[in-house]
Amino acid sequence: MKTSLKSGMTATALLLSFGTAIAFAGPIEDRKAKMKEVGKQTGIIGKMVKGETAFDGQAALAAYVAMGNAGTGFGELFPEDSKTGGETTASPKIWDDRAGFEAAGKKFGEDLGAAIQSGVPADLNALKASFGSVAQNCKACHTDYRIKKN
Repeated sequence: MKTSLKSGMTATALLLSFGTAIAFAGPIEDRKAKMKEVGKQTGIIGKMVKGETAFDGQAALAAYVAMGNAGTGFGELFPEDSKTGGETTASPKIWDDRAGFEAAGKKFGEDLGAAIQSGVPADLNALKASFGSVAQNCKACHTDYRIKKN
């Protein structure tokens, strides 16, 4: 069973690339929905890390997997015609520095994939270590590629 679980997590980690996305509402709406889901899952882990909720390794791993699922295809949701409109907070820098944006997404995927491949965190300290890397990627991308809301 443990091998099957590990294989499943490895397969999930491989899906974290900026691969093809299935659009439902449009690129701006779809990327907002994906970011909302990533934020929700980040909040679950963040509350554990801050001591606001009890540590639950299974829930943390499930949150990481959900973040990975939400992140699949994210990079494809920034076509040229989605720079404005829909109250987007995407920075023009995404299109001006596409290579940097894609590198940031790749780094997020790699660190998130590593957290997933590690399996259920053994304890809060292990969760803090993996979450630090993942959360730093979120912060860096938001700093460089997102317009702050007032």
